[in-house]
Amino acid sequence: MSARITQIRYWLAAFGVGLVWLLPEPVLAQAQTQTQIRREIVPDAWQGDVQRPRPDMKGVETLRFVTDSDYPPFHYYDEVGALTGFNVDLAKAICETLEVRCEVRDVEWSELLPSLDRGEADAAIASIRITAEALNKADFTSRYYATPARFVARKDVELRDIRPETVEGVKIGVVKGTGHEAYLKKFFPDAAIATFDTAEDAQKALMGDAVDFIFGDGIGLTFWINGVTSEDCCEFRGGPYLDVKFFGEGVGIAVKRGNRRLSEILNYGLEQVHASGRYEELFLRYFPMSFF
Repeated sequence: MSARITQIRYWLAAFGVGLVWLLPEPVLAQAQTQTQIRREIVPDAWQGDVQRPRPDMKGVETLRFVTDSDYPPFHYYDEVGALTGFNVDLAKAICETLEVRCEVRDVEWSELLPSLDRGEADAAIASIRITAEALNKADFTSRYYATPARFVARKDVELRDIRPETVEGVKIGVVKGTGHEAYLKKFFPDAAIATFDTAEDAQKALMGDAVDFIFGDGIGLTFWINGVTSEDCCEFRGGPYLDVKFFGEGVGIAVKRGNRRLSEILNYGLEQVHASGRYEELFLRYFPMSFF
């Protein structure tokens, strides 16, 4: 457990992101009263739509969720060995609003969707992207957060107006074989695109002045920019970019294929968590910085 504690302490120091006790309650309360916060910080699909009626909950007394345990702050073990994180707390909030018992346990990432097929869990809530590949293996709720793409530049790079014509010849790093690379090639064809095997390699290239910008997943880049490994070198420029074709529909809760009833129940639960303000509260506690 000591290694786990060290890892979590490093994460807290590196990201400085908002576990419940890190964000002062007066600040949180003030933020929740500002409608602009929802538009700028909370990247969710729900915008106050007409709410569906409560579904038939007959026979549903417990919801069994599975998640991963190695993706802080979304899901991880804390210093006392408790499974926690944004996804874990969101699952519990859904159960609370549905008035059912809640079980959340961790499994290996590769076992998330198979555990649904085997009937060992009802739903998987682990920041699973809604992609064509994933939809071949499971059904999903509506997304509960988006996955925007972003440009990041070193702070000494003067270019701020990011358009296809302004980045002609500009060196932009991106992870090869990704939707981000495909997007750059289609919409920024005159940029000098450099591909890398991993996001970490692209980040190092940016810090080392090998490229002027990098383009990638806004959530991962948020953590990097606000973490210690970036050495406060860089910042977002332009965007965000939310193109379903290239970056997916976002992240949803997975259920066994064909289980439409459960996906409708969970969608209702998500809507109620949004409507009550609980979603925004959780989001602001775990992510006081903006993905946008």
